Amino acid sequence: MITSTSNQRVKELLQLQKKSKARNQAGVFLAEGTRMVMEAPQKRVRKVYVSESYMKKHEKELEEKGFVPEILSDTVFDYVSDTKTPQGILAVIRQMDYTLEEILKQKSPHILVLDNLQDPGNAGTIFRTAEAAGVTGILMSRDCVDIYNPKTIRSTMGAIYRMPFLYLDDVMAGIETVKEHGVRVYAAHLDGKNAYDQEDYQKGTAFLIGNEGNGLRKEVAECADAWVRIPMSGQVESLNAAVAATVLMFEVSRQRRVQ
Repeated sequence: MITSTSNQRVKELLQLQKKSKARNQAGVFLAEGTRMVMEAPQKRVRKVYVSESYMKKHEKELEEKGFVPEILSDTVFDYVSDTKTPQGILAVIRQMDYTLEEILKQKSPHILVLDNLQDPGNAGTIFRTAEAAGVTGILMSRDCVDIYNPKTIRSTMGAIYRMPFLYLDDVMAGIETVKEHGVRVYAAHLDGKNAYDQEDYQKGTAFLIGNEGNGLRKEVAECADAWVRIPMSGQVESLNAAVAATVLMFEVSRQRRVQ
């Protein structure tokens, strides 16, 4: 059992929690909590760490899962945890690897393109909701929030393991590739001509979702085939990015379900 915060493995875990550079160099991320660890694809799990207390309570479940965890004292586990009330288990997991071709090979793709999204909670919520709405893949500009940020990982509630995604070095070139595959691209925009529910999303569909504060960059919005708006009452000028994405995603889901 590791009982010192000076232990080299503890130092490495702390780096993986706090620094995206460390995660990317190692090609891994951390997932914390029973559900997040137990739902992880087993072939991607590099190492499992548990607190002494967790091990005493859940040894049988860990054995059944085939995990041979490294045990940390409760104090050390609290030290490396990213949560205020740690559950006592975390895993080092190999990062996901998808290609644009894989995402586009689906029949009638349903895609989100996130442009400069910055909030970890928004990103995680979008991943979780996208899975529920039947989205087939998420594309992100390189300047979006790090999907492997611990807060983002928690917010996905496991969808990170099942929702294909890809960072694009050139988001506009990526959008053009999407269009070349017969996918119609819509920009969620306050100046949209039609309301979002006036369009037909039966065939390949992609939505462009912009930054929380500034919306879509002009040059990205101009890549769309059409702009759509979400009609709103009252004095509200715009919706949270995750909420707007949810409205659009579930309209696609609704249209495809009723056919």
